[in-house]
Amino acid sequence: MQVNFLKYKKIYFAFSGLLMAGCLAGIFTFGLNPGIDFTGGSIIEISYEDAMPSAQAVRDALSDFGEVQVQPTDENGLIIRMGDMSEETHQEILGMLSEGYQAEELRFESIGPVIGQELKNKTMLLIFLALISIVLYVAFAFRKVQRPVRSWQYGIASLIALFHDVLIPVGVFSVMGYYMEVQFTIPVVTALLTVLGYSINNTVVVFDRIREALIRREGVTFEETVNKALNRSLTRCINTSLTTLLVLSAIYFFGGETLKYFSLALIIGIAAGTYSSLFLASPILAAWLKWRKKIA
Repeated sequence: MQVNFLKYKKIYFAFSGLLMAGCLAGIFTFGLNPGIDFTGGSIIEISYEDAMPSAQAVRDALSDFGEVQVQPTDENGLIIRMGDMSEETHQEILGMLSEGYQAEELRFESIGPVIGQELKNKTMLLIFLALISIVLYVAFAFRKVQRPVRSWQYGIASLIALFHDVLIPVGVFSVMGYYMEVQFTIPVVTALLTVLGYSINNTVVVFDRIREALIRREGVTFEETVNKALNRSLTRCINTSLTTLLVLSAIYFFGGETLKYFSLALIIGIAAGTYSSLFLASPILAAWLKWRKKIA
């Protein structure tokens, strides 16, 4: 039995539009909470054997050292983020954190503000180049498909879907950064770039089914052809994404604090990418063709 996916394309567009609007509102309202990778500063991770001080007590004790962010971990420990510090200050803080407690330092990292700014600039350039490269690749891969939709339109539809896939996790991290002090770090950016690759893979698979159906002249209209392609791709896309999400969920719950938000960004992005590959990218092509015929 063939499911008529495009029958509900207005619902898909409205749902995606609301999600994207909400994420943009969150980003413009709360901004992002950049980690020391981008701003420069220091991070100390402490593990306590038995009892441990509260996050608020640590903030109060270290208030003389400037802005302090304290994040409890699931392993009876704390992650403290502060400004750049000397080794003498580092040892002084360690002594304060260990006073009256059995504590062990798990890691200490320090990044200068110049390096942080350079990382920020390179990250933005990298994401921009990745998006442009993907659009050019899709347009080139479908260069022989010129009827009824041109190859560059496949590239633009892919770009809209990719923007959707990246915007949603960024919006979620914006809200989490404001309310939960979750930081936007290099591992999160790495996850977003991975989402771009994963999502375009699903989208290209669906577009390839459309190309095959067009060559075989399946379907009287372009919408019928797209529906056939979506029905053929549905099981494959969902099964592939589910197996990936199962592994990422295990990493999120059992992989420790270091991998927690990296895996969360991947979970949100891959879920959004699976949805957009099936219910956004292809319906955009069909809606684009219908609009073009209407104004012709």
